[in-house]
Amino acid sequence: MASKLRLGVNIDHVATVRNARGGSYPSPLSAALLAQAAGADGITAHLREDRRHISDRDILELMDNISVPLNLELAATDEMREIALRHRPHAVCIVPEKREELTTESGLDVVGHRDRLSQFIEPLRDAGFRISLFVDPTSSQIECAAEIGADIIEIHTGTYCETSVTNRDAGSIELDRIAAAASLAATAGLEVHAGHGLTYATVKPVAALPEIMELNIGHYLISEAIFRGLAASVAEMRRLMVEARAS
Repeated sequence: MASKLRLGVNIDHVATVRNARGGSYPSPLSAALLAQAAGADGITAHLREDRRHISDRDILELMDNISVPLNLELAATDEMREIALRHRPHAVCIVPEKREELTTESGLDVVGHRDRLSQFIEPLRDAGFRISLFVDPTSSQIECAAEIGADIIEIHTGTYCETSVTNRDAGSIELDRIAAAASLAATAGLEVHAGHGLTYATVKPVAALPEIMELNIGHYLISEAIFRGLAASVAEMRRLMVEARAS
């Protein structure tokens, strides 16, 4: 169990704002450095196949300039694996990806794509990468992730975050699912992370789960940065996480 809960800050949507005008500002690297200075334990970036936000150049600049680990999110394609092998980030998190989605909608179907995912991660494991799979909080997906050689699972918290706002009972059920999934994963020898949709209002119940070692949070922090600044937004999320874990 983790004595300190790590915070990974996803900077994708700084690139979204930059790309809206096609220029060079705001800089994802500058955001990463601010987040790092404010207490982020790592930086997460999702290099999508259509490059809708983070670009190849962003990955290069992050690798050259940040001093905290880079968690590179990517789809299970040959192109993305070659990019990971070339840049060698600290960890690779494999996520499902559809061109038409606005954001990642669910976890990987590890069970349904067991053979393909196993073959995909083998060269990455051989190269020394820490492999994370982004999954829904279901026992079959977690057990399969452990069986094919993942080091980490990141539990998809989006459904919990959505339902807890509109239906407290449904949110409680989803939180119970996350707690059970985290316990199962830890028992299976997997490091447990969580993320997607977490806000100041929803983070503390997840942060309090002792098996979870890292939260990856992006869109909400970038949104809050509009009003209070990125450093203050990261610091407030860190405060809530520390408070939850201490209790």
